[in-house]
Amino acid sequence: MTSSIPVPARTGVHELDPAEAVAARDVARRLVATADGAVDDDKWISAARAAWEELPLSLRHAVRSFRRHSGSRGTLLLRGLPVAVEELPATPGHASSVQREATVPAALIMAVASGLGDPIAFAAEKSGAMVQDVVPVPGREEFQGNAGSVRLSFHNENAFHPHRPDYVLLICLRPDHDRVAGTSTASVREVLPLLSAEGREALHAAEFTTAAPPSFGGGAGGEGARAHAVLTGPAEDPDLRVDLAATRPLTGRAERALAELADVFETVGQTQVLTTGDLVIVDNRIAVHGRSRFTPRYDGSDRWLQRTFVAADVRRCRAHRAGDGNVLS
Repeated sequence: MTSSIPVPARTGVHELDPAEAVAARDVARRLVATADGAVDDDKWISAARAAWEELPLSLRHAVRSFRRHSGSRGTLLLRGLPVAVEELPATPGHASSVQREATVPAALIMAVASGLGDPIAFAAEKSGAMVQDVVPVPGREEFQGNAGSVRLSFHNENAFHPHRPDYVLLICLRPDHDRVAGTSTASVREVLPLLSAEGREALHAAEFTTAAPPSFGGGAGGEGARAHAVLTGPAEDPDLRVDLAATRPLTGRAERALAELADVFETVGQTQVLTTGDLVIVDNRIAVHGRSRFTPRYDGSDRWLQRTFVAADVRRCRAHRAGDGNVLS
């Protein structure tokens, strides 16, 4: 029997219709009330896994198709999720802000994350919270990280770490006032044909190091200065590991290749201004992401995203997770 659910493009946008949004809202509200609504509790995380199976079928189909093959762009945008602006508190204004108590947006992002693998967090970042606020912070405007408001350069999330996330999820609660803060993405699958043979060869060599971001205390929990390649795996469809703000070349050819890669990111990169109820999934193995500059007002209505990470195969990092939990050391 042929399914009546349309097959979505391997990369692109999936929008919930109004009835599906209502159904997703009901699933999220039930999850909010589960296990005392403690987002980081193992019982609540398990409930989020069960809630995934109750989300609208078309949404689950789109996410599963993306999980199997993330397409040429390595991103999937889910639109029309039921986030009610009138129910939101003021946008937080401090760098350590996280979501400890369950809300509808936190329930939605964690349920979708469970359809991709296992949600994870890092003990050294945002105190190991599963759902993290991405908000501008006064005095941190120039910061190359989630608290800044200058342009955030292209990067794989936690590129320095041996067990960096396979997927990064960002749900928009509020856009910025001027609607100019865009989430930018670029995929190695689009980049590869534009790189020179010399550049590809250099990027496949272990001639780069990547430092931990300031949010990790400048080095905790990663591989430190261990040399690595930017491209790994099959030459025709490699994985990508780079952070333009933190990856450093060790040789002359590596320096030229990294500069070439940065230029090609600018050529192929696309930027999407997220609005309330948008959830973007980035395949962190093959795609980088960043953000355009914006001007916060610090008035309680600034841009507010929430973020969750996913490991597709959580068994690989079990030595880094105490008690088989979801937080990596």
